[in-house]
This record gives sequence, structure tokens and C-alpha cells, in this order.
Amino acid sequence: MRLLFFTLFPELITPYFQVGVLGRGLKKGLFSIEVVNFRNYSKNRWQKVDTPVAGGGAGMVIDNIALRRGIEEKRRLYPNSRIIFLTPTGKQFTQKDGVRLAKEETLFLVAGRYQGFDERLIEDLAEELFSVGDYILSGGELPALIVADAVLRNLEGVLGNADSLKGESFGSGGLEGPLFSKIGEIPEILKSGHHRKIEEWRRQLGLLKTQFHRPDLLPL
Repeated sequence: MRLLFFTLFPELITPYFQVGVLGRGLKKGLFSIEVVNFRNYSKNRWQKVDTPVAGGGAGMVIDNIALRRGIEEKRRLYPNSRIIFLTPTGKQFTQKDGVRLAKEETLFLVAGRYQGFDERLIEDLAEELFSVGDYILSGGELPALIVADAVLRNLEGVLGNADSLKGESFGSGGLEGPLFSKIGEIPEILKSGHHRKIEEWRRQLGLLKTQFHRPDLLPL
């Protein structure tokens, strides 16, 4: 898989892939990343990419020039790509989206800044819009990294143990059951060695956690 991040702050993206399971996965060649500073596609002498909001209003908006040129150039290089804009107006990103997008060949993750994108960019180029929550951030870099992490950990070989994906929260619609280290006092059932009973116990407690913390995930 190939990931392209479109951002005005490349230095926020690259450190995330220097450590942990994603750092190891990148070194193994299980995926590749490219960070595109779309300011480089600006046509004005000052490399400005923001303009006042048409019709008035506070703040600035990413204009319809530099980012468009950057995406279109990279799309010609990678025609089998899926273009995703990170914006508070998008659909809530979920675990199911992460699993689904892990099957793509190339993902473009477009991080906004200022008040947002010129709407023509979204209408002409975006294939999906994602939000990571009902709150406002300073930019789309964190949401882009969240999406990337959730997608990449579903690639074969990225996690050291593929079984780590089994039973995770949201994978089956609910929350994962409680986990304990082997140090100190733990529930007796975890010492039993009866894996089927342990799995059922975890499933039941996962259901209780879901009922308490996230009842919105349960069927009506």
C-alpha cells in the first residue's frame, strides 16, 4: 500500500512513522509513504495557498489552485488511488472504514488548515470525507495520521501477531473485554487454562463495558 499525505506541515507527519509497529512496517517495505507539501504547487511568488472567504467571514480558506494542482499531478502518477479529505464536515471514521481502506492500492490523505477547503476542491476531487470526532482541531494532520494508523495495522505483517486484531474493540460492533497482565492478583478464570471459557468470559464483560461506556454501539 502507498499513502500520500497532502499537508502544509510535512514535519508533523514523518516522525510518526519512525517508531513502533508502523516504523517497523515501513522499514520492512510493507507500505510506503510520501508527504506532499502542496504549498510547492502555488502559482504566486509568495507561495500563498490561502485566501479570504468569499462573501465575508472570519479566517482564511485553502484556495482552489495549489492543492488542486498537487492532487491532480499525483493522481496522474497513481491513477488507482482513493482521495480522502479530512474535515469536520465528513462522515465519522470507523474501524470498518479502516478495514475496508486497507484493501486499496493508494490512499491520498488530504489535511486541511485555516477555516477549511474551497468547496470546489471537495466537489471535484474528494471521493470520501472523514471526521474523527465532533470537535475542531488546528489542522487535518492528526486526523490523517489516525486514519493512516487504523488502516495500516490491518495490512498483513504490520502487527507482529495477526491474532492481535481478533476481538479488538469495534471489530464486532462492541468494546473489547478487560485485559490483565500476569503480575499480581487477577481473576481466577484467567488462570484456568480453559481458552473457550476465557473467551466467553471476555466476550460477556466486553458486552457489559459496551452497555456502560458506549450503549450507542448496541443494537436498538
